[in-house]
Amino acid sequence: MNPNLLITLSSFSLSRQHQRSLFHTKANLIQKLQTSKDLTSSTSTHSNVVKSGFLHDTFTSNHLLNSYVRLLRIDYAHKVFDEMPEPNVVSWTSLMAGYVSAGQPELAIWVFQKMQESSVFPNEFSFATVINACSSLANLKVGRRIHALIEVMGFGSNLVVCSSLVDMYGKSNEVDEARIVFDSMSSRNIISWTSMITSYSQNAQGHHALQLFREFNHLKLDSPNHFMLSSVINACASLGSLGAGKATHGVAIRLGHDTNTNDVIASALVDMYAKCGCVYYSETVFRKIPNPSLIPYTSMIVGAAKYGLGTLSLQLFQEMIDRKIKPNDVTFVGVLHACSHSGFVDKGLEFLNTMNKKHGVMPDAKHYTCVADMLGRVGRVEEAYRLAKSVHDHIELNEGKALLWGTLLSASRLHGRVDIAIEASKKLIESNQQVAGAYVTLSNTYVLAGDWENAHSLRSEMKHSGIRKEPGCSWIEIKESTYLFYAGDVSNCAQGSEIVRLLRKLEEKMKERGYGGVSTGLVFIDVEEEAKEEIVGMHSERLALAFGLMNTPKGGIIRIMKNLRMCRDCHEAFKMISDIVEREFVVRDVNRFHHFKNGSCTCRDFW
Repeated sequence: MNPNLLITLSSFSLSRQHQRSLFHTKANLIQKLQTSKDLTSSTSTHSNVVKSGFLHDTFTSNHLLNSYVRLLRIDYAHKVFDEMPEPNVVSWTSLMAGYVSAGQPELAIWVFQKMQESSVFPNEFSFATVINACSSLANLKVGRRIHALIEVMGFGSNLVVCSSLVDMYGKSNEVDEARIVFDSMSSRNIISWTSMITSYSQNAQGHHALQLFREFNHLKLDSPNHFMLSSVINACASLGSLGAGKATHGVAIRLGHDTNTNDVIASALVDMYAKCGCVYYSETVFRKIPNPSLIPYTSMIVGAAKYGLGTLSLQLFQEMIDRKIKPNDVTFVGVLHACSHSGFVDKGLEFLNTMNKKHGVMPDAKHYTCVADMLGRVGRVEEAYRLAKSVHDHIELNEGKALLWGTLLSASRLHGRVDIAIEASKKLIESNQQVAGAYVTLSNTYVLAGDWENAHSLRSEMKHSGIRKEPGCSWIEIKESTYLFYAGDVSNCAQGSEIVRLLRKLEEKMKERGYGGVSTGLVFIDVEEEAKEEIVGMHSERLALAFGLMNTPKGGIIRIMKNLRMCRDCHEAFKMISDIVEREFVVRDVNRFHHFKNGSCTCRDFW
């Protein structure tokens, strides 16, 4: 045989062996990167990638980049990316996803912009990732621009991309645009349905969320997952729809999403039952969670606080701290709310002063508002005023300032501090928030002080400026149907005349027990006393109560929701009626829950 041929064959054999060796080395390195669970393991494999000469291999480098992304070490991931000679679409998309996961969505958008300047074209996952970044920021301007690019590049009907767009528009409070995208999809999966249901739920359109959920179930496309169920439960919570909430709870149990195994469902149920006035159901669900995390603890603390169970809220908070669970800003809103609604003023001030030092949570507008409310409730309006003035300039958003001064305005009205009420209303009007409420509350403050001239002047100013106060309304759910009532209006109710007769009969019985009639001092319009009494006696919650008494079985609890704060006259009437008819009533107003039973309320007349 030709010696040269032998040398050639030998060299070829060695080359094949070398290739196989390199292939096995590469496969081994990639497997280690895929299973890496800590930074030490990833950096060690990174070193071996460099030694083996695979750093410039795009496929291997992508696995290395992804190993750092999984560990949320975006700094290491970006360094790997910068060293890649030819990053491909996977490289760019992985880096964007890393920034989104690391809580830096603005940098994910920046990476996408840099990608557009390169020769690499985005794919469906690139678009979905950058849209998710826009969702995190609720950046509608950039989101719409990218949506236009999606249409131009032919991804406008892509399932993955459209699901992300639905989520982005929902989180940007553009639920109608989310629905347009959803309706345009030629096919949908569990993610797209969940995104649309969640968009409705997060934008206070719970009825639409429930309707879409029923449609999903009717089509029998798939079994709802725990994310969809939690969004539906949240929709029930926002509506105060206990019947639908219980039904969804049953679906969750039937599908195996038990509270013992699913933290997301458990947290949603704790919140839902609390918002539907069943805080004891909330605690039952909560106590079944083997190792509750921050979210269910916070939901339970807030729920108990809204129900006036301040001691329970603080006990839960201490239990959470003992378990080494770090509270967040929402947890402290619940804790301070509990102190406010239970009169634990000194304890509340202590929490405010130590929440940053002890727990690393910086107080913001929500916390200062709770404390101002807490001080105002016990008549320490001057202290609340000083607090509001001292933190006003540190609050950036007008919404936060409005919350703070709105709370102070209510407190000053309650305690007849016209001087503070005037300044608080000016601050509210300057913030361009709650303007109508500021006018009405200030006018009521003037009325309490007997200053009808200024009250009328404000009323005239409202009329000339076209400022309208949100009308008070209450609603009640009976057999999965919701009935809405506005103050003094029974024209749209078939049982309107019966409601009026029942309320008059109940008022007669209350007067027999010493009820002095309604307090007419806070009625805005300067009319005769008899007419004022009629107006207050027809408040929306009273109409809903009468309707509930007429249309629910004896012995059952009547649950009513109200969009404004319950007035003191109705509160006194509800206490007395609960004793007369021997029924329990639960009223959820804009601030808290009132549970009336045997002539008393759980708030102990402190709200």
